[in-house]
This record gives sequence, C-alpha cells and structure tokens, in this order.
Amino acid sequence: MEDEVTAPPLPESVQCPVCSKGFKPSKINAHLDRCLQDDVGRCPSTMDEGRPPLKKPRVTTASPPPVPVTTANGTPTRGLRSTSSTVFSLFQNKKQNVSVQGERSPSFSEELQQPPPSSSSAVSRGVKRTAPGDIEPGQTDADPTMLPSPPSSQLTLVKTSTEAVPYRTFLTTDKPLAETLRPKTLEEYFGQNKVVGEHTLLRSLLESQDIPSLILWGPPGCGKTTLAHIIASKSKQKGTVRFVKLSATSASTSDVREVIKQAQNELRLCKRRTIMFIDEIHRFNKSQQDTFLPHVECGTVTLIGATTENPSFQVNSALLSRCRVLVLEKLSVEAMGSILQRAVVSLGVHVLGDGEQAGDLEEPPDDGAQLQVYIEQRALDTVAHLCDGDARAGLNGLQMALQARVGGAPSGRVVVQEKHVKEGLQRSHILYDKAGEEHFNCISALHKSMRGSHENASLYWLARMLEGGEDPLYVARRLVRFASEDVGLADPLALPQAVSAYQACHFIGMPECEVILAQCAVYLARAPKSVEVYKAYSNVKASLRTHKGPLPSVPLHLRNASTKLMRELGYAKGYKYNPAFSSPAEQEYLPEELRGVDFFTWTPSE
Repeated sequence: MEDEVTAPPLPESVQCPVCSKGFKPSKINAHLDRCLQDDVGRCPSTMDEGRPPLKKPRVTTASPPPVPVTTANGTPTRGLRSTSSTVFSLFQNKKQNVSVQGERSPSFSEELQQPPPSSSSAVSRGVKRTAPGDIEPGQTDADPTMLPSPPSSQLTLVKTSTEAVPYRTFLTTDKPLAETLRPKTLEEYFGQNKVVGEHTLLRSLLESQDIPSLILWGPPGCGKTTLAHIIASKSKQKGTVRFVKLSATSASTSDVREVIKQAQNELRLCKRRTIMFIDEIHRFNKSQQDTFLPHVECGTVTLIGATTENPSFQVNSALLSRCRVLVLEKLSVEAMGSILQRAVVSLGVHVLGDGEQAGDLEEPPDDGAQLQVYIEQRALDTVAHLCDGDARAGLNGLQMALQARVGGAPSGRVVVQEKHVKEGLQRSHILYDKAGEEHFNCISALHKSMRGSHENASLYWLARMLEGGEDPLYVARRLVRFASEDVGLADPLALPQAVSAYQACHFIGMPECEVILAQCAVYLARAPKSVEVYKAYSNVKASLRTHKGPLPSVPLHLRNASTKLMRELGYAKGYKYNPAFSSPAEQEYLPEELRGVDFFTWTPSE
C-alpha cells in the first residue's frame, strides 16, 4: 500500500490502534473503517504484504499509555484514543460473544432428545464445522464451542412421545421420580378432592383464572408444591401472569423485595400479574412476613405460601386475614395407589395381579432382547401403606426398588417383589414434630384417652409420642398433672404414683423408662376419676375474676397479729383456736360478702 509508512512514525503520522502501523492523518479514518471490519487481528496492510496474521494480544490489567490522535491540520483531538490492546479486546469480546450465542453446540440434555447428528443436521442446527488448520489464532483445541459432538453410542435417547419412558433413563437421571412425574393438570392430581374437586370454590376460581392469595397447609408429600405449580400453569394460559418460586429456607428479605419490585414493573408496564410461591413460609419470622402485607393488600402480588406447620401459630394474623387457608389432608391409601399406578404406567412396568406369580411368566429368549420389568401388586400396596400418605416418599421408594433390580440386569425379565420395596422403603421415623401441632395433638389424645379410662388408646398415644422422639420428662409431667386434675381425691395414691414415675424417668432415661411411663398411664386410665377439686378451684378463680368493685378485706379475727399495734387494732381478736375445742369451732372464715357460698356447687353465673 503506497500510503503506508514503514519507517518509525513521524510526528505528522498517526498510529493505527489495531495494526500498530503509521498513516497520514487524512487516511487514518478510512483505514480504521476497513481495518476494524476485516477479520480480527488481520490488518489490510499486513494481508497485502502476504505476512502471517498478527497474534491476538492478551488482555492485561496494565494498559499502555494512550496514543493521541491528531486531525488533518495537526491539532490534537479532545479525547485520547485507546491503544491497540484495549480496542482489540473490545471488538474481540463482542465478536466472541456473538459467536458463542449463535454457534454454541446444543446442551447434552438437548442431544439426549435428538437423533445422532449427521453432516446435514449439523448445518441446520448452526453448529460450526472447522477444517484442519482453520482455528483462529489465540483459540485452543479445548474451546468448548469447537468440541466435536459425542458419538451416537454415548447418547441415551429419550422418547418424547406419549409412550412409556425406558427404565434405564431413571437409573442415570439426576431428578427423583417424584419430581419427574409431578402432575401438571388437575386431572393427574389425586387425593385432595375436598380442595380441588368438582364444584369446589378453588376449582371455580381456577377456571375463571382469578386466584386469591392462599396458604396451603398440610403434611409433607401431600401435594402443596404441585398444587401451586398447577395453579400457576392454569393462570399463565392467557399470558397475563408470571410465576416466581422462592424457598424461605434460602431466600432473604432482599430477594423478596426484588421480586416485588419486578412485580410492580410488570404490572405497570405490561399489565401482567405476578404469583409468588413461598415454600416453607413458616421459616420466615414475623418481621419478614410483614414484607408481604402492603403488596398482598393492594394486589401487586398474589401470594401462595406452603407450610407444614399450623398457620395459626407460624403465620402473622395480619397476613392470614389477607389470605385464604386451604387445608390439604394426608393422602389416603387409595390415593397413593392411584399415584403409584400412574407411575408404573409411565415407566412401562407391568403389574402382576394377586393371582399371578413370577414363575408363571415365560422366560424371554436370551438373545439380547429388551429388558422386561414386572412388579407385584402386593409390592405396590405395600408402598402405599408404608409411605404414610407421603407421595414423595412413596415414588422415590419405588424408584429405589426399581433401580436396585434393573441396574444389574442387561436383558431378560426382572420381577420386583414385596420384599424389595420393603427394603427400599423402610419406615425409619414416625410423622411427629416435637415443636409443632402434632406435639399438642398427641398429648391431647393421651390425656383424653386416660380420662375416658381407655387403657389401650392411652398406650397407643404414649408410644406415638415416645417413638416420635418426645422428651419422656415432658410426658411424665403431664401424667403428674392428670393424677391431680382428673383422678384427684377418688384415688389419692395416683399423685404419688405419677411423681414416682417422673423421678424414675429422670434417673434412668430412655429407652428404659418407657415401661415406667406405660405403667403409670395404665394405672391412671384404670383409676376412678374425680374432678371435684379441679372444678371447685376453677369456680374460685372465676369468682375472683368476675367480682365487681374492690376485693373484700380479710376478716379481723383471721388476720395475723404479730405486733402490739396490730393487736391494739383488733387483729386476731375473737379467733377460736380449733385444737382447743373437741369439735370444729363455729366461726366465719369467708369475707362477709361471700358467706354461705359453696364453690363445689357454685357456678360463675351466680
């Protein structure tokens, strides 16, 4: 190029920030346009000379000093043009970003759902194919955008049709079976007909796509999260609702405020409402729950909270008044059976009836045929009973049993029996929360069973609490209270029996003290009952609380005369010392206003 200056730049020349060559000030702008539009790192001057392309410089933190740019008349411009390294990295990053977005190979999960790529399909998907020696300078062989696709033998094809999903897919999947088969419509949602059944309020609201703020309360695995997703899916059909999911175990108040801010912008600019689902909302404290109040009140967000704890204790009363509480019950055995049947149909597993035996099946030919998986109906029934109404535990236990049986069988026939699911789904705990509602429910059931003299029920509820991890001293204290409140004077030995049981539990602890508590519970259940003292004392308390005006003074003859002044004022004057009499002395012991009152028969209305 005749305009190029090969000698060191003269004062009247300007250096190109891309190719570092000197040019006349009148030519520099046209050169920059051509130089930047060409391949990165290849200057037109260097290509004309046939020299190899310049190596892409590394982007470093320390940049060379800026080079001043002068105009045609030699006066410097106001700004300083960046050096070649800075400008080079700027355009290089932009081009690489576009390349990554447009030429990135599909993810591995996408390849699992597609046939092995061919030469024609690669072009249609936009995958860049490079010939040997066509790698640009600065690009290594480990560039993820240039890696070849894995061979077809390494891909696991997943059927996208409505056919059953292959068994082996669930042997290597990262998701549990409960998450993979999560229902997406109300027709697939079992066990909560009282809440979302036909002609229910929530079902009508779903059909009209007008969902209020809700608090979903129920035990684990009853379908709270699934119902929230179904509600969101139903509401998003018209495209006027967005769904945001947060978990109170990991989200903070700042995360909630950010979602609320986005909801305000969506509602103002796009007229789109936001449904915010908060899982385990009881994990938020009272001040964190107050963050929702004004936004739920004005309709900025529709709140759906899921909790396993009683909302009366764990959710603010102000927030409860703005939401409707839906109680989801523990799944019945019949509902669990329907859920498990849907799972085995989706997996393509054959169910053996009660009359069928594994030995009645014909052996498949040993020629590498497809694996056939069977499961006994008794095994499904066992899962439905052992999961204790927890669909998540039941489906994941079924998956574990299938994985254990299918994993080592390349082909042939595999039968999952009842013993296999029992091993995969052992009941290692009982649903019991020492700090939650179940704690109060069980102790109330124990108290009322002993009051009703039902010794079998008393033992059952006692065992429910102890096996669930309840503190035995807490149970012993409740037995001491019961001995005085419900047995009372009908059996004066009941109280010493309960106190002895408490002391014994304190001495030896669990599990040895469980039989001591059982003995005391049975004794109290069989003992005669009398609430005479309990009711009389309750009447006295009611009399004190309902008394109008100042409380009556203690009579003078009952007062303590410990000083000379008190005796002179009449304290203890006229008091009759009962041991000095052969029979109880006749004198008044109640204040004048209460003379003649019998608290054993008195009622507060009197």
